[in-house]
Amino acid sequence: MSRRRFLKRTGAAAAGVVAFPYIVPGSALGLDGNVAPSNRTVIGCIGLGGMGTGNMRSFLGFKEARIVAVCDVDRSHRQAAQNEVNERYGDKGCEEYNDFRALLLRDDLDAVSIAVPDHWHAIPAIQAAKRGLDIYAEKPLALTLEQGRAMERAVSRHGVVWQTGSWQRSQRHFRYACELVRSGRIGAVHMVEVGLPTGSPCGPKPEMPIPEGFDYNFWLGPAPYEPYTKDRCHWNFRWILDYSGGQLTDWAAHHCDIANWGMGTEHTGPVEVHGRGEFPRDGLWNAATHYKFEARYANGASPVAPDGFTMVVSNAFHMGAKFYGENGWVQVWRGGLRTEPESLQTSVIGPNDVRLYESTNHQKNFLECRKSRALTVTPIEVAHRAISIAHIGNIAMQLERTVHWDPVKEEFIGDEEANRKRSRAMRQPWHL
Repeated sequence: MSRRRFLKRTGAAAAGVVAFPYIVPGSALGLDGNVAPSNRTVIGCIGLGGMGTGNMRSFLGFKEARIVAVCDVDRSHRQAAQNEVNERYGDKGCEEYNDFRALLLRDDLDAVSIAVPDHWHAIPAIQAAKRGLDIYAEKPLALTLEQGRAMERAVSRHGVVWQTGSWQRSQRHFRYACELVRSGRIGAVHMVEVGLPTGSPCGPKPEMPIPEGFDYNFWLGPAPYEPYTKDRCHWNFRWILDYSGGQLTDWAAHHCDIANWGMGTEHTGPVEVHGRGEFPRDGLWNAATHYKFEARYANGASPVAPDGFTMVVSNAFHMGAKFYGENGWVQVWRGGLRTEPESLQTSVIGPNDVRLYESTNHQKNFLECRKSRALTVTPIEVAHRAISIAHIGNIAMQLERTVHWDPVKEEFIGDEEANRKRSRAMRQPWHL
C-alpha cells in the first residue's frame, strides 16, 4: 500500500467516514517479477461481448497489464469473462459489475477497455475521462457527430490517453499503402473509393421474455424504450438506427479511417455530400442495406490533392480503400495490397518520403503510450473525423439531398433539419 493511499484510508476512518472496502491495486502486488509494479497498467473492462472479450484477451497476453474488474449488463458475459481472467492469473482477484459506474468508482484503476453498443459509447467514456483514466475504446467512436466531439473534448480536457479500436493502423500493409500515396508515388489524387459491406433487412420480431440475468433496461440506457426481442441486442444492435448506423458506420471506422490516413485528411472533413441509400421501412433492422454517397473535399484539404478530391463510399465496391492518382492507383484491404503500376509494391519508402506512425500491435501501442503520454496510433480526433464521414453520409441519404458541411465549425451550412441530426435526445435519466 502506498503512503498516499494509506493516509487517505486511515484519514477517512479517523473522521468516521464510511468508505467502500479497500482494494489493493494489482500494480502494487508485484504479481509478475519481470515487471516493476510502477510499470503495470491496471485495467477494468466495460462490455464483454465479442469485441470486448477479444480485447480483454489481448490485454491478458501482456505481463505489463493486469485486469482487475469486468462489467457487463449480461450476467453470462461478465461471469464468463471473470472466470477467464481469474483462471489466467490463478486467483480470484477479478471483480464483476453490472453497472459501469460502480467499476469507475474503484481507486486502483489506471485504464479501462470499453466495448459497448454505439449508443453507449459516449457516457462511460466521458465519465472515465473525468476520473482521469486512460481509455481503449471500440469503434465507431460515437453514435452521433455531437457525441463524438463531446468525447474528444473530455479526453483533451482531462489529458487522458485514448486508443480507438481501428486496428488496421497497426497492420504494416495498410501503413505502407498510405505511405505510397502520401509520398506521391501515384501523383495528385483525385478520387478515393471506400468499399464497405452490404447490410441485411430483418422483418418484424415478436416481443420475447427478457432472459434471466440480462439487465435489458440498462442495455437500452439512453435509447428509446422498445420491447425486448433477441435480434435487437448484442451483435445485431448494429443494424438498428436507434443504436448504431448499420454496416456503414460499423466499417467506415476502419476503411474511411485508412482513406483519411492516406489522404492526410485526419483533421478535417468534406464540404459537400450527396448520395442514396436503401433503408428498410418495415422490420426490426432499419439501417441502410445498400448505399452510395460522394463526399467532396475542398482544394488544399489534402496534401496529395491540391485541386480537391472526392471520396466515394459504397457497398458496391471491393472492401477497403482504393486511391486514384494521375500516375496510377493503390488499393488496400485486409487481404492484401494491389497497385498500378505493379512495381509500386516493391517501392522503398526512403528517408525523404512520408513515413507514418508505426505500430505493430494495437493494444501494445496503447500500453506504451500510457507510459510515454504520447498520442496513440488512432487517437480520438482521428477516430472522430473518420466516423464523421459516415454520419454525414447517413444524414444526406436520409434527407435525400445534398448537404453542405463546414469541417471547422462542424455544422451543416444553412440547414437546420440536417443540424438537428447531429445529435440525439437521450432517455432519462441519462445525459452526457
